Amino acid sequence: MTNNNIAILASGSGSNAENIIRYFKGSKLVSKVLILTDNPKAFVLERAKRLFVEAIQFNVDDLQNGILLETLKKQEINFIVLAGFLKLIPKELAEAYNERIINIHPALLPKYGGKGMYGIRVHASVIMAGEIESGITIHYVNPNYDEGSIIFQAKCPVLQCDKPETLAERIHELEHEHYPRVIEELLKKL
Repeated sequence: MTNNNIAILASGSGSNAENIIRYFKGSKLVSKVLILTDNPKAFVLERAKRLFVEAIQFNVDDLQNGILLETLKKQEINFIVLAGFLKLIPKELAEAYNERIINIHPALLPKYGGKGMYGIRVHASVIMAGEIESGITIHYVNPNYDEGSIIFQAKCPVLQCDKPETLAERIHELEHEHYPRVIEELLKKL
């Protein structure tokens, strides 16, 4: 079993990041987890502190000018997980970590993806379109929003009484159930 160093990029609350950290705690498959955020006010920083996980803040310029890529290499990161990270991954970073950066999207891609389609906006769009099911998509990351190859999807019904918030709750359950397991499967193949 290879020891992996994973970086979790997050911009917000960090519930998926915490779930992933807890899942791999004590695992022989993962040696180190690092949190990286572009948002100095992100609650993921508090979660990282509580879980004794190193967290590094960076800015958009660091993402674009290669400083983040240098940081990842210095930290010997070999796999990147996006968990509520909203910035576009630049081509240089996507190529350096080809098929070693994954994202989770709160809908069944290719529908309801792209720039500006995240969180409650996605759920509202799904409901307004009259969809009868939604779900999650875990996919590889390339330099375009939500266009990388699909790795895994899980579905849940959209109920007639659903509001974006109630659908979001079921989607979060799917994320927490499946994301760490899919990450584990991909790490075993590295």
